[in-house]
Parts: sequence; C-alpha cells; structure tokens
Amino acid sequence: MTSELILLVDDEPSIVQLARMYLERENFRVEVAGDGESALESVKRLNPALVVLDVMLPKLDGFEVCRRLRLGDNPVAIIMLTARDEDIDKILGLELGADDYLTKPFNPRELVARVKAILRRAERTAQTGTPIHIGDLAMDAIRREARIGNRTLDLRTQEFELLFILAGQPGRVFTREQLLQQAWGFDFYGQTRTVDVHIAHLRKKLVGSSVNIETVTGIGYKLAD
Repeated sequence: MTSELILLVDDEPSIVQLARMYLERENFRVEVAGDGESALESVKRLNPALVVLDVMLPKLDGFEVCRRLRLGDNPVAIIMLTARDEDIDKILGLELGADDYLTKPFNPRELVARVKAILRRAERTAQTGTPIHIGDLAMDAIRREARIGNRTLDLRTQEFELLFILAGQPGRVFTREQLLQQAWGFDFYGQTRTVDVHIAHLRKKLVGSSVNIETVTGIGYKLAD
C-alpha cells in the first residue's frame, strides 16, 4: 500500500479538492500549496515524492518554480498542469525539467495514473538489480547512479529511466511510443514530444562519452557505442 507524499500546487479550490480526493483514494498523502513561493518552501520542508504543479500561480508561476527547483539540483518528479493545449507551454515545461504534463481540464483518473506510473517505474527499474555497462557508461538501478568513467551524471528521474531503457538493449531501435510506455510507464497519449525533449537533455549530459543516442529517421532512437 502506497504512502508517498504528493505536493499539489494549484490556486483553484475545485481542482485541488478533486485531485486530492482521487489521490487520497489511492492512499497517497497529499499536501497543498496555493502559490509559487509556498510551493518552493513546501518542497524544501516536506521532501515530497512528486509535485503536481500548475503553471498559472500567484507570486511565482509554475515555470519559475520548476526552473528554481532544477537549478538547485532538486530531483523531485514534477507533473505540470497547463491551462492551454499549446505546444509552447508543454515544451517550455519539459525544457525546464518537468517529467510530464497534463492539460486542463484533465480527468483526475488520468492524473492518478500518471503519478503512479512515474513513481512505480523507478521502483521497477531498481528491482532489475543487474548493473549495466556499455562503453564508458555504467548504470546501477538500485543505487540510481549513472557514470561516464569517473564522472557521475546528474540525471533526473525520467532521464535515468529513459537512458536505462536504451542502455539495457544497446543498438536496438525504440520508437518514441515504446520509450514513452517503457520509461514513463503509461500508454501512448500523443506526447512523443516529451521523449524528444528528454533525449535532447540526455545528449547534452552524454557529451564526451563513448556512447551516444542516435536518431533513426522516421522510427525513433537507439543507444550506440
């Protein structure tokens, strides 16, 4: 039975009430913050497993909250809530370090499914146990560590999951849909841009390594040594 703490950051009482009810039904503990400044303080004080973060907030918007958390190397998983179904909002959130996003209005059951998928995927990865070595890349799922030679890679939750999937079968071409399902843990929702942005982040962090992520035009990605 789960007891992970979820921080719900939104200033709309109806959304907070609905999301909280559905999350608590699944035995998550839920704390709430109503503005960006309170969100940053709450993350520091409560150390939640995951943050559901609205974009439109008083004091500091969700983008700025996400940016500050990542600048401070806080690895907490973040699902952003965007009010408009516009790619620019989604892409900006992902570029700033969000792990996933939902567009308002959203189905609370889908929110719960996304939360569960992100948190449970990390647990399943750790249970695989066997370390991965390819070229100068070494990954240990139990310790949640990835290294290039003697250099430790600073990977966020979904970056680690994505690289672990690719490194587990080097040379195999994965479609974006397969990576979304395996690394995020839920079925394809039309969000392949999520994969593309995380791949871009990983490529920057793998600079100088003997391994690299190659694009297979019209199909997806593979890890090559």
